[in-house]
Amino acid sequence: MVKAAIGQIRSTSDLSHNLEQCKTLVKKAVAEGTKVLFLPEAADYIGGSPDESYNLCKSVTDSPFVRGLQEEAKKNSLCISVGIHEPSETPKKIKNTLIYIDENGHITQRYQKLHMFDMELDDGPNMRESDTVEPGNSILPPFDTPVGRVGSCICFDLRFPELALALKRQKCDILCYPSAFAPDTGKYHWHALLKARAIESQSYVLAPAQVGPHNEKRSSFGHSLIVDPWGRILAELGSEEDFNKKGDSWEPELATVEIDHDQLAKIKKGVPLHRRTDVYAEV
Repeated sequence: MVKAAIGQIRSTSDLSHNLEQCKTLVKKAVAEGTKVLFLPEAADYIGGSPDESYNLCKSVTDSPFVRGLQEEAKKNSLCISVGIHEPSETPKKIKNTLIYIDENGHITQRYQKLHMFDMELDDGPNMRESDTVEPGNSILPPFDTPVGRVGSCICFDLRFPELALALKRQKCDILCYPSAFAPDTGKYHWHALLKARAIESQSYVLAPAQVGPHNEKRSSFGHSLIVDPWGRILAELGSEEDFNKKGDSWEPELATVEIDHDQLAKIKKGVPLHRRTDVYAEV
């Protein structure tokens, strides 16, 4: 068995501060003997306005946050999966991406978030992620890592089982859902959806999340989770309430899991999912 870790942070518009949080998690992960560290969505920054988010966005070669994590990966021979923002060719838009940095510090994989959160209610509130974020157009095939074959998703993608099933069909061992989940929906849907994705895909689910207030307008649910292929929660990190109670004493949190490939094979054999693609389309 090999050990993976998820980290929980609270990003702000200060990239240097956010990098220091991630460095703290790197140290903890290395001390635990972890092979891959999974960090949340938007780990580089969360801006207070669309203009601020756009102005903070840099290419990976120009981003001190990304370069800093590449150095940490190489120095510690630790693979790092992390959610960041990248520039788009479309004016005034950015990309919400998940990059994978190998143990040599090289970016070897990149996934761009497919599903946008566009909410328009007659009596408000309204939020249209697609106004400022360019959606991706393809699924990243699962790729080999020291802990198994990883399938990449981001936050709102969690609500679409089609993506998880497509990654299952391509033989993923782990589904990764880095997130900055809203507190209101988080308390009703976060645990249920993550457990469902694990059960239906017969994969481990790793969900590193943001926690606490990022600015005056936005806060995140926390509760980073590790779920096994049987739907059991193996680890859970703190809530927004925990963060607020600890105040200045709070520090970035880490949880680890031993990826048991024998268990993966046993579950797939014990509960075979033979799909009726003669009746419905294959995802």
